[in-house]
Amino acid sequence: MRNQSLEVHSDARWVQGAGVKPCPGAEAIPGKAWNSCSLFVYKAQFAAASIGSLRPGSGLRERDLIRHSIVRAEKHGSGMDIRYIADNEGLETVRSALDSANRIALDCEAAGYHRYSDRLCLLQLTVGDSTFVLDPFEVDPEPVLRPALEDPGVEVLMHGADFDVRLLDRDLGIGLAGLFDTQIAASLLGVNALGLSSLLEDRLGVELSKKYQKADWAQRPLPEPMLQYAALDTAHLHELAAQLRDQLESLDRLEWAKEEFRELQKVRFDPSPEDDPVLRVKKTRDLSPREIDRLREALFWRDRIGREQDRALFRVVGDDTLVAAARLNPTRVAELEDLQGMNTALAREWGADLIDRFRRVDHLPDSELEGYPAGTSEENGSRGRSSPEVEERFRSLKKVRNERATEMGIDRGTLLPNAILQKIAEVPPESPGAFDTIDGMRRWQARLLAEDLLGAL
Repeated sequence: MRNQSLEVHSDARWVQGAGVKPCPGAEAIPGKAWNSCSLFVYKAQFAAASIGSLRPGSGLRERDLIRHSIVRAEKHGSGMDIRYIADNEGLETVRSALDSANRIALDCEAAGYHRYSDRLCLLQLTVGDSTFVLDPFEVDPEPVLRPALEDPGVEVLMHGADFDVRLLDRDLGIGLAGLFDTQIAASLLGVNALGLSSLLEDRLGVELSKKYQKADWAQRPLPEPMLQYAALDTAHLHELAAQLRDQLESLDRLEWAKEEFRELQKVRFDPSPEDDPVLRVKKTRDLSPREIDRLREALFWRDRIGREQDRALFRVVGDDTLVAAARLNPTRVAELEDLQGMNTALAREWGADLIDRFRRVDHLPDSELEGYPAGTSEENGSRGRSSPEVEERFRSLKKVRNERATEMGIDRGTLLPNAILQKIAEVPPESPGAFDTIDGMRRWQARLLAEDLLGAL
């Protein structure tokens, strides 16, 4: 991180108990934080202390080593505390901080990239100069967070909150009432690089590491560098949001953003319907009905393994490999092992079950084959071609939208998505007021574009 050094501050009583020596010049006074201790020196001692102290009968657990540490990041002379919260005492500290807050920054970490169960694994919360990293595996954060997150008077700063809003609803039953999404704000300003790292570097000169972007947040204990990484996702949101808000106001687009925030706040977790898993797989166009049925069995087979091992499905085996298996129809485990992308250990442990599933499909008469789901195309359920009249209207609407987007310096899809243009082309509104009734169209979009779109029709 640019222009930033890291220092570790710990309770001196715990430090002495763990056998870590304070830096030269620092007094080991109970309850006092260390001063001027470099992260590099500390981490070497921390590692040694961890190994020496985590022995039977020591009474010191590895989780405690992390729990009691407070990392302070110094930036241009201003301090920022990062605290790992994994007990009720820590939660009370968070509650106290939230009681007087009118603006907080929030982020969530889940484990869907690694785990079958995509549960909430971590919450990062920045209030003032303090950032709290809450561990929902150890404590229930819901009673502490709900009053602030559901209070319209408390602004909740997030970046790319779409998934996190669903996660908070599903795992904690919490909705948001004062959302400010910095990704949405930046998109309405016409920013192209919308990732948090890009925005912080371009606007604040802060560089975020991407080392743990695909980390397994369900692992425990969490290494200290991962806790720091997680905390920095919210540590700079206050400054970033203030800058984006000022720019939105200067362009008279702040009300656009507020409407988008309100719509995102309405989002709730909606479990995927029990649709046919074949619909989610590409490259199935030329599969026969029997091969489709084999693929379906292969997908059920993979789901069972992922569920039992708590592994993300693509980490068990990829879609392309299962499509290849459905085509090949192996009769021996050795044939499965030879497939590109097939893990040898997986094939040897679970391959016989997959071959049995294929055999049962092969014994079915043609009349009992399920094949591709009825009522959908072979392109994953895509819609059929529109009439020439609708296509012509769509092209005209798209031309108007594109011209306005260029004129305003904003992404075309942000100004108005193609899906909305398609709805307008299929059922043309008869007046500007009718645009407000189009599902998915925002009021700011209708006020801005209705007259021009009507002219195109």
